[in-house]
Amino acid sequence: MLEIFVKRKVRQYFNTYHSKKDSTSLVNDDFVIVSKNCWGGQFYKWIDKPYNTPFVGLFLCGPCYIKLLKNFDHYLKQELKFVGVSKYKTNIKKEYPIALLDDIEIHFQHYENEEEAIEKWNRRKERLLKYKNRDNFFFTICDRRGATDAIIKEFHSLPYKNKLSFGLKQIDGLSIGQHVKVYDNPDRKKTAVHNGKKLFKLTFLYFDLINWINTGTIKRTRFKA
Repeated sequence: MLEIFVKRKVRQYFNTYHSKKDSTSLVNDDFVIVSKNCWGGQFYKWIDKPYNTPFVGLFLCGPCYIKLLKNFDHYLKQELKFVGVSKYKTNIKKEYPIALLDDIEIHFQHYENEEEAIEKWNRRKERLLKYKNRDNFFFTICDRRGATDAIIKEFHSLPYKNKLSFGLKQIDGLSIGQHVKVYDNPDRKKTAVHNGKKLFKLTFLYFDLINWINTGTIKRTRFKA
């Protein structure tokens, strides 16, 4: 869609202005983002804030992510144990560290080695653990890497206040305040949304992210379906 392309390019051109504006507008400083890929890390970079979450530069496949969220405290108490091979087919040629937290798999895609992954995971996890108010945690999921409609619906049934999902199609039973249907050119025949970094760059088209962090309310913007 031409409008999406134009708006994205204009925002990219004025990137510094919009980033500073959003950072200034942010009044809630005590929040934590938990996402299954790089989306959350991109937001922290955008507003120039320290990573209050270990879920940065990595991804989890859908089944492992929902299992993590269903028993969040348990998994955060576990130590990383690295493995040589993933149980998932990721189609990523680059080698990177893969670790288990108990029985869930974490792909440290943007880390050079196990030492870097351990150091940054533990340091950022300690920051997260300082935040006791789960009502100020913001959880996201998208339809990439095995996050089926059923998993996304289960995600929305979890007892967390702030939850949002992204996908290429609308999901029955989920409102536009719960699930963001992301537009993509049908000629590309994609089956899931863009990776976390690219998805974050498109987020402003669909809802007001700063308003969500400040108020806990999803305020949809231009594209609502």
